[in-house]
Amino acid sequence: MLKEKPPQGLWSLLISILAYLALAQADKILTMGQPESLTIAILFVLLIINLAFQLSFQVEYVAERLKEPYGTMILTISAVIIEVVIIVMMLSHTSSTTLARDAIYSAVMLDINGILGLCAIVGGIKYGEVEYNVNSGNTYIVMIMTALGISMALPAFLPPEHWRVYSVFTIVTMSVFYALFLKMQTGRHRNYFSYRDQHQAGLPEGQAGVISTNVKFSILYILAGIVTIGFLSEEMSLHMDAGLTGSGVPPIVAAIVVAIIAASPEVLTALKAAVNDRMQTVVNISLGATLSTVILTVPVIEAIALIEGRPLIVGLSPTQMVMTFLTLIVATINLHDGETNAIEGMTHFVLFMAFAMLASLGM
Repeated sequence: MLKEKPPQGLWSLLISILAYLALAQADKILTMGQPESLTIAILFVLLIINLAFQLSFQVEYVAERLKEPYGTMILTISAVIIEVVIIVMMLSHTSSTTLARDAIYSAVMLDINGILGLCAIVGGIKYGEVEYNVNSGNTYIVMIMTALGISMALPAFLPPEHWRVYSVFTIVTMSVFYALFLKMQTGRHRNYFSYRDQHQAGLPEGQAGVISTNVKFSILYILAGIVTIGFLSEEMSLHMDAGLTGSGVPPIVAAIVVAIIAASPEVLTALKAAVNDRMQTVVNISLGATLSTVILTVPVIEAIALIEGRPLIVGLSPTQMVMTFLTLIVATINLHDGETNAIEGMTHFVLFMAFAMLASLGM
């Protein structure tokens, strides 16, 4: 049954704002060495994750009221906006040219191999074969392949002197690509992204898609939360850069932190859906977030590079290329029939563990 009132989280928002004001003054009070900077950066990460979780309850409430496909579309876009905000703030305080690429790659691994894999295991253990609309899986995968290929695979082989022209091409192509996809997702092919036989409560007739006062409150809360995350991220990036410099920690760790923060609103929703035999929601969240991350984040990063006149590396490294290729091949095979189980989930989760191992080795 749908919640009658939106979840309350104003205290978390207020605490995050007060903590930001307090910690932002820490460098004026404390002697900022590497350990102190790293400690404060970790505190900011925890604050952002906590606020992101609170936002997830508001986003989930809005998603329930607006129904599919608008529900998971709002959830995934909210997560991507959080990711973009954090990446932009971190790019302004780091000299790394691979941060954005590594964050997007990490998000793809986390969404497809982590979230989808874990939820398929959970749902498979509880229900055996778990069904979803095969059209959604096929549509998402072919679009993810296309977007990744154009925006992150081909640039790895692009001569450096052509980066400006190709960046403009990527920005225009990805923007048009996603606009057309949203038009199809909410129009002619809306039925691709729903599975009517799932066990889920619906809205009373006449209420589906109605933007009530409570929904408006939740949307305002989400916007305020994202702005707050932006301020928290700026301070986090300053202290994280100082705390990790010379520490020997692989550079990709900062990118993984960004991916984890961005995915935190999706994880609980996806796991609850898996437990309740709603694999369609899991597919929409994990694959929808992957597509949104690639197709929305890359153009923003490319635009920043053009404006600042410094090329940012978005082409995947050889190791990342292999992991991405394996992930998409396994996903294509597993999602071809509209059913998933624990074995298929395990194949994705093994790939996620391989990603974690390679990341620990700095690859």
